[in-house]
Amino acid sequence: MADTARIGFTMGSDPTVGALLRTLAAARPCAAVLELGAGTGLATAWLLDGLDANSSVTAVELDSTAGAVLVRHLGHDPRLRVVAEDGDAWIGANSRRRFDLIFADAMPGKYRRLDETLAMLAPGGLYVVDDMLPQPNWPDGHGALAQELRTRLEAHDDLASVSLDVASGVVIAARRQ
Repeated sequence: MADTARIGFTMGSDPTVGALLRTLAAARPCAAVLELGAGTGLATAWLLDGLDANSSVTAVELDSTAGAVLVRHLGHDPRLRVVAEDGDAWIGANSRRRFDLIFADAMPGKYRRLDETLAMLAPGGLYVVDDMLPQPNWPDGHGALAQELRTRLEAHDDLASVSLDVASGVVIAARRQ
């Protein structure tokens, strides 16, 4: 957290969201997890804390300064693979992969390339997004994007979803088996 503050990174996940991610990860033995927009690794740490030794996290982060904090603190964990790449490009190149849990905390996978990201969700897998309630750092028009995402997830035939007005606002969607 100190290194996150030191570099001025203000988009880390709320601790309540982190605790939720840890709980969801703990329920998924031998899981393949994808985190889009890993930032400095605050949510990554929660995910790793919940996962068993046979699980893995692929954390995609474009910002090299934030990614350096992530690697410095969590890079020693053999379950973690950090990818320093644009999320849109990574999704396009990895669309055939399947994940048991996807935490989309960036524009790619959340507001862009949503259909491709959801296609990477394994049967019974969970798709999680946060920052769905109004945030002080939202640009103009972002509220409409968040509402459109909620609506798309709720209407998706292959998903069962719930919106939770806790912390920064969370939506969890499960792929029907």
